[in-house]
Amino acid sequence: MCVARAALCDALGKRAGLRHAARMTRGTGELDLTGHLLIAMPGMADTRFARSVVCVCAHGAEGAMGLIVNKPLPDLRLPALMAHLELTAPEDAPAPPDAAVHFGGPVEPERGFVLHTSDYSCDGMTLAVAPDVAMTSSLDILQDMLAGHGPARAVMALGYAGWAPGQLENEIACNGWLSVPASAALVFDTPPHRQWDGALRALGVDPVLLSGAAGNA
Repeated sequence: MCVARAALCDALGKRAGLRHAARMTRGTGELDLTGHLLIAMPGMADTRFARSVVCVCAHGAEGAMGLIVNKPLPDLRLPALMAHLELTAPEDAPAPPDAAVHFGGPVEPERGFVLHTSDYSCDGMTLAVAPDVAMTSSLDILQDMLAGHGPARAVMALGYAGWAPGQLENEIACNGWLSVPASAALVFDTPPHRQWDGALRALGVDPVLLSGAAGNA
């Protein structure tokens, strides 16, 4: 990467990172990114997270947990997953949406999570993530979706992304991630192939400048 381009990429990331770090600190001196989207910087070393957008569902002293929202699995759709789980719908229920199942992250890839709009809640099993985003990990939500009583919008994911205490903070300090508040529009209404660009633009960063800087080796 040429020196000028590398400097531009680094400066963009640090400038935006300082802005969002200031917003995320809630008077405690600690970073809390719960309810935010992590945006992988172009220099992300882990290829599993290249150009990924991760919705952080929990972040605290014990570490962080999130779901990648922009990496649909190429060969698995929601109706097939429901059939594999032997879930059945009432006779008069509408057909389940033919939505892709996403790669949520490399940890516990056999475990399922549903990121959804906050109009749905399952007692004791739903975690509020952001004002208009929640997460449920119970099969009950899939059964409710089959019966037509599920959330208005949802993303089904297998696996999750996890960070040990201090690990995510260190990756951010090393300019691995930017972040922006999560919204239903970015998570549910933006096509996966446009979410990385869309999240950067929501942060005020031009993705063309970042991509151009990373693409000149």
